[in-house]
Amino acid sequence: MSLSKINPKNTEAWKMLIKKREEIAGLQIMDLFDSSKKRIEKFSIEFDKMFLDFSKNIINDETFELLLKLCEDCELKKNIKSLFNGEKINETENRSVLHTALRDFNLNSEIGKELLSDRQKIEKFTNDILSGKTRGSTNKKITDIVNVGIGGSDLGPNMVVESLKFYKTYLNCHFVSNVDGDHLQEVLKLVDPETTVFIIVSKTFTTQETLTNAKKIKEFLVSRSIEDISRHFIGVTSNIKSAVEFGLDKNNIFKMYDFVGGRFSVWGSVGLSVSLAVGYENFEKFLRGANKMDEHFMVSNFEKNIPVCLALISIWYNNFMNCETEAVLPYSEYLKFLPHYLQQMFMESNGKCIDRFSEKVDYQTGTIVWGGTGTNSQHAFFQLLHQGTKLIPCDFIGFKSSLHGNDDSHDKLMSNFVAQTQALMVGGSMGDNPFRKFKGNNPSNTILFDKVSPESLGMILSMYEHKVFVQGVILNIFSFDQWGVELGKSLATKLLTEIKSKNILNHDPSTKNLLDKLISK
Repeated sequence: MSLSKINPKNTEAWKMLIKKREEIAGLQIMDLFDSSKKRIEKFSIEFDKMFLDFSKNIINDETFELLLKLCEDCELKKNIKSLFNGEKINETENRSVLHTALRDFNLNSEIGKELLSDRQKIEKFTNDILSGKTRGSTNKKITDIVNVGIGGSDLGPNMVVESLKFYKTYLNCHFVSNVDGDHLQEVLKLVDPETTVFIIVSKTFTTQETLTNAKKIKEFLVSRSIEDISRHFIGVTSNIKSAVEFGLDKNNIFKMYDFVGGRFSVWGSVGLSVSLAVGYENFEKFLRGANKMDEHFMVSNFEKNIPVCLALISIWYNNFMNCETEAVLPYSEYLKFLPHYLQQMFMESNGKCIDRFSEKVDYQTGTIVWGGTGTNSQHAFFQLLHQGTKLIPCDFIGFKSSLHGNDDSHDKLMSNFVAQTQALMVGGSMGDNPFRKFKGNNPSNTILFDKVSPESLGMILSMYEHKVFVQGVILNIFSFDQWGVELGKSLATKLLTEIKSKNILNHDPSTKNLLDKLISK
């Protein structure tokens, strides 16, 4: 069964939400607290060790009920079942969407057994490297790991390794993604070829950027007299044949699956670098945290369902309040790569203009996602949030405790965390000077955990994945393909031939001029 095909604009809920938008124009969030003594209770959710407060939004009880009705009108419940049942909801590629299965510990199907076997292979490889059982070609213990991939093969593991740095093993982890040869050379300067393992991550094993870097690494190893380069290469791919032809040992290849998209792949073999960086035990905690959120998403009523509520709020702002962007603001430097990671997740998934009827949409789909860490961001772009002309909803992500026990610093960090959500909503003035007046009424969600941990990070990422899914269902688009990425790749391949041959063919005037300048160096 495929996803439902329902134009949201034709639903009763959507039409009523348009009227509601007109009714609440100019509504102040603070007035909503005055009119409802149970607002915080209604617009907050506690789950496991997580707390979500979405009371600081420009929605009242009636708006929220209509948004919930929108879920019903768009058959969200049925579509959630389709996702977890493994139905081929990625229709444009005729694939199931089963990244949730990578972190499920209760699968009894044939594919479940295969995924369990993959997980056990990750565990064994991790333990063998960390114990010194698996060594390099000169029998030296491995000290460095270099993950070579692009897109989801880089953004996910890189972000998770950085976020969980507190839990790191003795291994040094490096990431190479861009085809920029200068960056690769800077990384190679940092590692000893005798004690380094390179993880080549490419689903097809044909990705131009990744394969170019892999070939340069092979040249680097040969130039340093590494005789058995296969002991320094690990493959993560679905194309085992091409990986073996490249020079990888078949036993050192970890499997990728068609039913997992790149931006949702960190939970499986793509997460091998994560497992090595923090140890398999912490990697499993990361998976189990995500699985907890999966369970919550599947069984919780929509009014107390964290991903659903976040998705509905986003749709409200994007389509009814003319908000084109939303900011993600983690108050932990460990999570500095999270906004960048979420850019791909949201903008590659829901940046679509064709609906599930194969027709052009006439409403907003994907939002522009951006952000940064607090308090650094307060001294950068928060000026625009407070006094700019754009309404930008924000997600604030905070943690009750410091990992290193720096209580004084953490108290200051979290006082800023709370203060910013308050200031954005309440506004105020600092004297009579008009330049020091703050309009307030800027919306935000507050997401609070006990501490940065593998489990809490897993919950955060799973939460946002399901938010993407809910938005895609309601907006009647396919969230799990990325055809817009392919056009540029195709053109680049053709242009590369022209640049190397210095034979420039017919192009638009601007492109031809640029190519002429490139070949004239």
